[in-house]
Amino acid sequence: MMIRTKRLPLYVAGGAGLSALAVLGLTLSQSGSSAAGVSASPSSTVVQTRASNLGQILVDAQGRTMYLFAKDTGPASTCVGACTSAWPPVPVSAAPHAAGGASASALGVIGSGSRRQLSYAGHPVYYFAGDSKAGQTHGQALNEFGAKWYVLNSAGAAIVKAPSNAGNSGGGYGY
Repeated sequence: MMIRTKRLPLYVAGGAGLSALAVLGLTLSQSGSSAAGVSASPSSTVVQTRASNLGQILVDAQGRTMYLFAKDTGPASTCVGACTSAWPPVPVSAAPHAAGGASASALGVIGSGSRRQLSYAGHPVYYFAGDSKAGQTHGQALNEFGAKWYVLNSAGAAIVKAPSNAGNSGGGYGY
């Protein structure tokens, strides 16, 4: 099977940048799903909240931001094919758990076998491949693959606020 990845601009400054790229490369190569993205480790099934410039948002145990796709109108994912390269589904390898301000009753799982995806308040949830550090929200309000992508609040609703120039907490560059 061939995995295609979306190329994003990289800005590397000195050795620290190279170390970050090495860590990112390991994360991408260890992905348990067919999409490039994050590791399918059991810790990716922990959902919590984190303060951001958009308010309290849902993140995983590593601080990676979770998004909903406005095109998903029910519990099934409509992000397939090339979409999953840019927007990898949040994988579920064990029972999901809530921490912090997240709601345990809002957690769910869609799909089966190796295609199990986290859902929250009835929405399939995704990562954005352009977020390389904890807390980044580079995917906020992007219009890709037929609809907009939004971070979620602790109730599972889309936060539709547009990102500010400083809006991608955790450093990096806004695209």
